[in-house]
Amino acid sequence: MNGESDPTVSKVPASEQVLLERWLDHVWMERGLGDHTLAGYRSDLEQCALWLAEQRSALLLADRIRLLEWLADMMQRGLSARSVARKMSALRGFYRWALRENLISEDPTLLISRPKIGRPLPKSLTEADVDALLAAADTDTVLGLRDRAMLEVLYASGLRVSELVGLTLSQMNLRQGLVRVVGKGNKERLVPLGEEAQDWIGRYLQHSRPLLLAGASDDIVFPSRRGQPMTRQTFWHRIKQLAITAGVQKPLSPHTLRHAFATHLLNHGADLRVVQLLLGHSDLSTTQIYTHVARQRLHDLHARHHPRSKAGGQQAGSKGD
Repeated sequence: MNGESDPTVSKVPASEQVLLERWLDHVWMERGLGDHTLAGYRSDLEQCALWLAEQRSALLLADRIRLLEWLADMMQRGLSARSVARKMSALRGFYRWALRENLISEDPTLLISRPKIGRPLPKSLTEADVDALLAAADTDTVLGLRDRAMLEVLYASGLRVSELVGLTLSQMNLRQGLVRVVGKGNKERLVPLGEEAQDWIGRYLQHSRPLLLAGASDDIVFPSRRGQPMTRQTFWHRIKQLAITAGVQKPLSPHTLRHAFATHLLNHGADLRVVQLLLGHSDLSTTQIYTHVARQRLHDLHARHHPRSKAGGQQAGSKGD
């Protein structure tokens, strides 16, 4: 969460930095947000503070018009509506806190509307795509067996990639088939693995992991080829290579198998709240986006089985012959 990598940080006035630290500490204590989210908030507010300083203003002096000018400037520089909406969210949080702390007399973001953005559907793989991706790993090799085990765990549990690469042996209970995951905001959840994933993990732990660690003592479940904790980027590179081998040409993201996990569960009748718990979403509305992906299956089922649909009517007619 330090600002050394951001060249704007040193230019932000020291008084603004102190103010931001107070707000970030408050957000961390109140909401338990992770470092990645807090770093995003910090970056957004520092950008705003820097722009305001160039306008000879400051965060606690800015009014609604000044903030609208900053947002307009961001959009003119090519920022997407989604990025601007995220910055607005950070601003709202900051100014609501400042108002409660009596640092300002009114909230300048109160009458600023969020930019309208479409809600993108997560890109998902079909079950056949997933099967091909899983089978692409060469399990006769040390790295291939590790990759297969990682993919099986990812698809069976819906873990985030960061949760997968950071998984430790102490978090796994293979006898009960459970993984204890500490997700965003340090929230803990128990996720079942399923028999297939358990089987592949068992093979991997016995035949592959000891060779990767080369005698070193480490609690990490999936080390890199050098026996070190794997980065998300390394695993993402492995997924892309396996997708090429599998012939999967759909656009992929680091969360591709997580999306497939949620979508396929819903397609097979899982309750939305169960999927919410498994994914570690704090708000059901976050999980509901997957119902849009699964909706096509409902249309297909309706078309095949409803008596008023063409396919359904044909089936009903054939039964009566």
